[in-house]
Amino acid sequence: MMGQHARSESLFYYFKLDEYVPKNHLLRLIDEHISFAFVRERLKDSYSDTGRPSIDPELLLRILLIGYLYGITSERRLVEELRMHLAWRWFTGLGFDQEIPHHSTFSKNRHGRFQESKLFEQLFEQIVKQCMEVGLVRGDNLSVDGSFVEANAAKESWIPREQLAEAAQVKQTLRQYLAELEEQNPVEEPVHEQEQVSTTDPDSTYATKGGTPARLGYYDNYLVDNASCVIVGVQGTAARMSQETVAAQEMITRFARWQGREPASVVADATYGNGEFLQWLMERDITPYMRTRDSALRKNSPLYGPERFTYLPESNSYLCPAGQPLNFVGLNVRNRTHVYIGNRKRCGACSQKAQCTTGQYKYLAIHIHKPARQRARDLLNTPEFASAQRQRKKVEALFAELKNQIGLRRLRLRRMKFVREQFFLAAAAQNIKRLVRFLSQAPNPTLPAAA
Repeated sequence: MMGQHARSESLFYYFKLDEYVPKNHLLRLIDEHISFAFVRERLKDSYSDTGRPSIDPELLLRILLIGYLYGITSERRLVEELRMHLAWRWFTGLGFDQEIPHHSTFSKNRHGRFQESKLFEQLFEQIVKQCMEVGLVRGDNLSVDGSFVEANAAKESWIPREQLAEAAQVKQTLRQYLAELEEQNPVEEPVHEQEQVSTTDPDSTYATKGGTPARLGYYDNYLVDNASCVIVGVQGTAARMSQETVAAQEMITRFARWQGREPASVVADATYGNGEFLQWLMERDITPYMRTRDSALRKNSPLYGPERFTYLPESNSYLCPAGQPLNFVGLNVRNRTHVYIGNRKRCGACSQKAQCTTGQYKYLAIHIHKPARQRARDLLNTPEFASAQRQRKKVEALFAELKNQIGLRRLRLRRMKFVREQFFLAAAAQNIKRLVRFLSQAPNPTLPAAA
């Protein structure tokens, strides 16, 4: 006989939340292996010793972390979902008779205590250091890359920079932005690097990457340990290609300080293959597995390239394929090159002139960091280079996870300082998943938790 379920509700329910959360549930593993006790220590100076007790900051952090672990970018929706999810309530320690914090509480703390204490950056560092302590991160071979993340601003919000003062009279965001610029440089007139500025997010940059249409956004830069796929460095920057190598240097320096030594190698795409970054790596004896960034004109030119000329160190000159010298004439500061030229008489009578130059004489520009660039070129056809480039795909997978699973295709917060907080919290969530999976699979996971 077919049964029929009668919908009914009991007046009282007797059960323990702990019994309904599986032993292998992600949140249970996080609670078992990761300590968030540092939050109160970090924020203790931000609270008064008198007055009513505030909402526990560790509770707020746990709730925010749930949002990034399960791809809920709206704090309003996160609070609504928390009311109904047993495992989430168990992880936060909120019983059914306890009130859930209002969504506006997160915004108030973010603009106050969390921002001042750099809480999310501290969380990311704690997780990375725990990954290092338990042996998950090797730290020898790293990959670096950046991904464009769209800002919470429409391109129609752009106005000329000279109109900022007028627009600031009705927009609080712009008033704060101009005030911060004046504090940084109170003597000179504030000058924005862009000719036009968004009125909703003045720190965002109009740019594109990967052939996509130009949009307002930021770059999220990752430094990744190839062996474990753990993110060991995060840096939010303006969406400019020149900022990627700057961010890479800062992340490598910070990570090297944490582990007490430099990495053995760094792999990246051709965006990072400029002479300055390659020289920086060479000075630290870090092997660069990346293609050099050469101009399209040079790569497609049928004329003799610099590799066809022989350097003579005793006279600081170059010998052309025809055996004629090219003398040093100076430094081109703009292009960061040493300039060597022939002369009209020798070049004009040369039988190889058509293959060498279209001018009256040969103009040879040699990058000031040529040895570092050549070092990178010598690695191109090695098996190690091919293997390293395959490892680099792990960074792209992490960015795919960031946008598809965490939901950070478009930023919800505005201004660089809050954008960076989102990047730190997202990277911490990605690392936490890998850390607890590693610890739960270990035979005897008795290793230290983050302090």
